[in-house]
Amino acid sequence: MDRILIRGGTPLSGRIAISGAKNAALALMPCALLTDEPLTLRNLPRLADVDSFGHLLNQLGASTQIEGARPADFGRVMTIRAGRLTATEAPYDIVRKMRASILVLGPLLARAGEATVSLPGGCAIGNRPIDLHLKAIEALGGEIELAAGYVKATAPGGRLRGGCYTFPVVSVGATENALMAAVLAEGTSVLENAAREPEIVDLCNLLVAMGASISGIGTERIEIEGRDRLHGATYRVMPDRIEAGSYACAAAITGGSLDLVGAAAGDMRATLNALSDAGVAIEERQDAIRVEASNGMGPLTLSTAPFPGFATDMQAQFMAMLCKADGASVLTETIFENRYMHVPELARMGAHIEVRGRAAFVRGNTDLIGAPVMATDLRASMSLIIAGLAARGETQVNRVYHLDRGYERLEEKLKAVGADIERVGDG
Repeated sequence: MDRILIRGGTPLSGRIAISGAKNAALALMPCALLTDEPLTLRNLPRLADVDSFGHLLNQLGASTQIEGARPADFGRVMTIRAGRLTATEAPYDIVRKMRASILVLGPLLARAGEATVSLPGGCAIGNRPIDLHLKAIEALGGEIELAAGYVKATAPGGRLRGGCYTFPVVSVGATENALMAAVLAEGTSVLENAAREPEIVDLCNLLVAMGASISGIGTERIEIEGRDRLHGATYRVMPDRIEAGSYACAAAITGGSLDLVGAAAGDMRATLNALSDAGVAIEERQDAIRVEASNGMGPLTLSTAPFPGFATDMQAQFMAMLCKADGASVLTETIFENRYMHVPELARMGAHIEVRGRAAFVRGNTDLIGAPVMATDLRASMSLIIAGLAARGETQVNRVYHLDRGYERLEEKLKAVGADIERVGDG
């Protein structure tokens, strides 16, 4: 199994190209199931999760074609053709690898009138039930049966109908599934307390490009007028705000300066504001965001929240960064109940972090020391990389397959801006 070795202490300097957003790509790809015409996605990141989702679409009868991409390129152009669906079941052996697989439920049901999807897997960051997905589908007339680890959904009469659903809590995935189900439903649907994340906006914009009628995009109330059919489209995946924020933390912890090329400041305002509050210099340029931290960092008090609040997907990276801040910081995780699994691993590197319930207290001015550490989930993995970039000696990060799910060619990008980092195999 591969591992990543980092010899820390070098300030990062240079330009890093920000890839297409993983979380957006995994919501855009199932839109191909909504039409018998080709869907072409540009700027699709080269990630294990994207490959897994492509395999899932193949299982359902869709073809996936990579166009004109060289192995050395970042990003890909993929054309997905689902002219005829040959199956409506998403099997366990694929779905177990990736939680986002549940996003085929809405479009399959909308187009074929039935869908059977295994209960999903993914990162071990706490209980993430899909009950809101199912309740939203039921509000659109879908009938749900749970049996033997599968969700079986049917649309009586072969078609969903417009309906209204108010999410009791904000859910990005459930909003995405409901949107894709509603665009082919008969009549008008209204989603209240819908997620407002940029990835939701990206999904809505693609659906509109395919012929859907959606109003309220980017707000908590989304109205969808169902269509009889959608057509194909060509669409560019938005830049990854979490990747950009992660590299910003890497620049900050090393006292370096990075230009995050292609990053969209409007999509990551809470992250940039938090960095600025810590004393990191942020400059928004025409083609990039410059992050510069030569004057050190101050402590922060942060709480995760749905967009436009501070993203839960940035909590672990900030925790690592704040180990080098000048003072004590407090991070509160409000989204997931088990997202501090990186704390014991950071402690192996000398971090002083105390967890009390949902709050983590981080002592700054820590002399981090390289050590063998174990990645537990995607963002926790990145927090260990960030800590390793600032640690004395060598850090060995194991279970790097988590990183391959969400960061395109991470070691290549970091090496190009001065990091002493390499991937090694057991052989």
